[in-house]
Formats: sequence, structure tokens, C-alpha cells
Amino acid sequence: MARSRKRLGEILKEWELVTDDQIHKALEKQMESGHRIGEILIEMGLVKSDDVVKALALQFDMEYVDLDVVSIGHDVFELIPENIIREYTVLPLARDKNRLKVAITDPLDLDTIDALRFRLNMDIETALAPKEKVQAVISSYTGQVESNDVDSMMQEFTETYMEGGARGDGEKGGGEGDDAPIIRLVTLIVTEAVRMRASDIHIEPMASRVRVRYRIDGKCMDRDAVPKRLQGAVLSRIKIMSGMAIEEKRLPQDGRIRMKLEGQDLDFRVSSLPAYHGESMVLRILRKESVKVGLGALGFSTGDYEKFLKVIRRPNGIFLVTGPTGSGKTTTLYSALDELNRPDRKIITAEDPVEYNLTGINQCQVRESIGLTFASILRAMLRQAPNIILVGEIRDIETAEIAVQAALTGHLVFSTLHTNDAPSALTRLIDMGVKPFLVSSSIQAVMAQRLVRLLCNECKVPDEEVDTSLLQALGLTADQISKANFMRPVGCDRCNGTGYHGRCGVFEIMVMNNELREMAFQQAPLNELRKAAIAFGMHTLLDDGLAKAMQGVTALEDILATATREVSMALTATSG
Repeated sequence: MARSRKRLGEILKEWELVTDDQIHKALEKQMESGHRIGEILIEMGLVKSDDVVKALALQFDMEYVDLDVVSIGHDVFELIPENIIREYTVLPLARDKNRLKVAITDPLDLDTIDALRFRLNMDIETALAPKEKVQAVISSYTGQVESNDVDSMMQEFTETYMEGGARGDGEKGGGEGDDAPIIRLVTLIVTEAVRMRASDIHIEPMASRVRVRYRIDGKCMDRDAVPKRLQGAVLSRIKIMSGMAIEEKRLPQDGRIRMKLEGQDLDFRVSSLPAYHGESMVLRILRKESVKVGLGALGFSTGDYEKFLKVIRRPNGIFLVTGPTGSGKTTTLYSALDELNRPDRKIITAEDPVEYNLTGINQCQVRESIGLTFASILRAMLRQAPNIILVGEIRDIETAEIAVQAALTGHLVFSTLHTNDAPSALTRLIDMGVKPFLVSSSIQAVMAQRLVRLLCNECKVPDEEVDTSLLQALGLTADQISKANFMRPVGCDRCNGTGYHGRCGVFEIMVMNNELREMAFQQAPLNELRKAAIAFGMHTLLDDGLAKAMQGVTALEDILATATREVSMALTATSG
């Protein structure tokens, strides 16, 4: 009689990594999303991917390979052609005659094993390793080659350009034989950007060149420029890939690209903008895993996390997230919706654009050109009997008033607003024309947020040159400063020499109470609202940022640059 296989949750529970209650919650999420239990536990921030893979190896009686310890030589890596390694996300480990041992990432992916057996004409022995580590090893062996390919192509094009001179006005791609190299160049640029963890690719025509930049951890990094004569060919290639009109160069356009790179299914949101020297293009890289990080991984402090959960679990009212473009508002709201997504709840969103497809949620794309605005979608939503509504952005008085009415009639409404801090959202709505009594009665909470860069764990070092007088001026005591663990960036291969790897949020949550509602109704000045919110327990963006800097999570200079307004206010108050 065959031995029954232990469930993954049981193994993790035996290892004391999860509890019965946590497994139960994960199973509920699994019923809604259809994702594997291990993926869900990782998304919830309860276990690490290494733990899940080790448990899977035990569950399926497979060998676990720690790629942080195992060294793979170039001779072993060459046992499998590079295109197969990339296509199937596998690593060769060893060869014994006609038997090849490989590291795979999914014990249930029998198709990959069969394909390898067929394409290599060898017996395949499998071991298990975390997907992200397999991808990292692949990148370390092939990344330099790919990067050199980009460099060599840029150099080749540049030399050709210098020898032949500029031809035309930059809107033509050269001869008929240019298509294949251009296709390869664009693909390599995109691949390199993905490998370097870029969030955006900027292609910007200048007077004599086409500047290429990658935005990594919120900062733009220059890549080698594309010769001016290739401008038209490169832009046309991107337009073809994204479904834009090639001939249209006078008006802005939007498009989308779907590609599979590095074993990831990626979406690219493409935007073109006519500029003086030609169309500027931005490719926003949309990674599905970025909206599945789980609330626990966004960077909340314990206190703010509990506040956030209490607010989003209320039955009605408006919850606003404020901050500039690129501050992570969409990711936060998507994570909140994922937390609330249950079979007994109906959730509808109005977005411009819809960045990620969320399972089990009705998502509507705003199309203002045909009259499908936030306001019109919101009116139609209310006839669909939703429990939870997300409005991508409150842009005008009409949308604001409908959102307020929805909140007052028993709906939970999420939306965003562009303000500097949380208290400013109340005055902003009143300035837009929403009556003060409606603002005070409908708003449940407002959260302002920013993104700061995380220090690279491989190369960060203690910061011995912290300005203690500045810290004291910002409100820290001498005892707090002495106990703090301030760190600074250095730079290594892992972080591309920047000293930073990834980002997290800093938050400011203002939960409304009777006193704050009364102040909003009376249209109290903004500074009084802010003082009252702080007195009632609101931690400012600066407070949250300083706490993270003191823990060595991010650099103090990054916090000071992010919360400039709060720093200025604190220093002014001190000097006054």
C-alpha cells in the first residue's frame, strides 16, 4: 500500500513556521484565487520561498539544492544549451554518462522533464531549488553575455553611424536589412532592463542621439545612447510590439506588450509623447508578483499595520491613499483588495489604466474618449450591488460626490488623491467643492505614502558620520540615537553598484475620530488638523522613515530626501 503524502501545510506546521489559523486563512485565499498554497503563504509574508521549496522537496521525496552553497562551473553550465535553460528555467548540476542531473523549480512540472528528456536525449534526474535563485544563477552566467551583446550592438551601430554619417532626419531606420538587428536590439534592451529590476525603460530622442535610461529603485540610470539614425526604426519596432499606429507621430498614444522573459509573464504599459526631437517613449514594466507581495511585505510598522487592517475591514466609508505618482498607491490598494477578496463579496474597480488583472474582481477601464469616465462608471457600479468599490483617482467634484454618496449608502470605497500628506486630503476635497459635512461623515481614514530604497543587505555598512544635531532637531533623543543602527550604502554586484536593492513604503495613517470629523466640518486650518491628528496617534512620514533608518533598513539620506517637507517643518518648529 502506497504511503500517503503529507500536505505542505502539515510539514510547515511541524516545522513551527505556520499555525492552523494561518493555514486556514491561506486555504480560503486558495479557493478564491486558485493559486498554490505555498505561493499564498509566501504572499501573506508568513514563510520564505526557501522554506516552501524545502517542504516541497520533502513532500515529493526530492533532493533540495541550496544554490547559495552549491557552485556550478561553466563546464557544467554548458551541458544544456542556453536557450533551453532560459525557456524551461532549469540548471544543470552534474552529468554521469547518459544521465543528467538538473535543478527545477516545480516538482509537478512533468512537461518540462519530458521536454528535457526528449530534446537532450538523456535520462533526467531532478532536484528542487527556489525559482528566484535559479533565475539569479542563470542571470549570473548569461547576464554578462547579454549585456555585452547590447554593448557590442550599440558600438557596432555607433561605428557605422560615424563612418557613414547621419542619414535622413532620424525618422527612417536605414536599409531593408536593418529589421533583424533592430528587433534584436530592442529585445536585448528590454531583457536587460528586466534583469536589472527596472520599473521603467525611458527612450528619449535628443538632438544628436536617442537616450536610453532604466529606472531602478526609483532612480534613472543611463544606458548607452542609440544612434540618431536608428530613432525611427527603434520607435517603430516598439509601436508594432505595443499595437500603436506607426504612422501617427503627432498625438500621444498608449499601448501594451505581453512577453515572457526570464521565466516571467510580463506586461509592459507603453506611452508615447510627441516631443521636439521626436517621440519620447516610456515602457512601464508590470510584474504580477509586485501586487502579490502581501500587506505584510509593504513595509508597515506593527502599529500602522494594525490600523490599516482595521480600516479596510470596515463595512462602509471612504479610505483614501495619497502621494505623488510612483509612490506605490496602486500596489497598496491592490494588496488591500486581495486581502478583502472573498466569494461572498463583490468588488468592482474603475481604473485608468487597468495595470494588473485581479482574479475574482470586476475591473473597468476608463475611456474618456467615448465618455466612459470615472463618474459614469461609478454611477453604473452602484446598480451592480457591489460591497467594495475602487476608484482609481478622484479627479473632479462629480467623481468625489458620487464616491461620497456610495460611502454613505453602505459601500466601502477605496481611492487615491494627490496631496502632500494625509490631513491635506480633507482640505483638498473641500476645495474641490465637496460639502464639509459630507467629507467629515464619509471619510474613514487617509493614508499618505512614499517609497524609499532598501539598503542592499550584501554591502551595507554602519554609518559612522550621522549628524546627531540634525537628528535631535528632528525630534530624536540622545538615547534613541545611541541605540540606533544607522547604515549607509556601498555598492556591489548584487545591487549594480548602487548600494540599494528594492524599495519599501513609509506611511502616515490618519484615522478619523469625532474630534477630527468636527474639525473637518468646521473647516479648521490644515496645520491645526495636522497637530490634532498627531496628538491622536498619527505617525508622520518622517517618523516612519526615521524609524526605518534607525533599524538600518534604509539610509538616512534617503529619508531626508523623501520627506523634505516634513524635515523643513520640523527644523522650522525647532528654530522657532
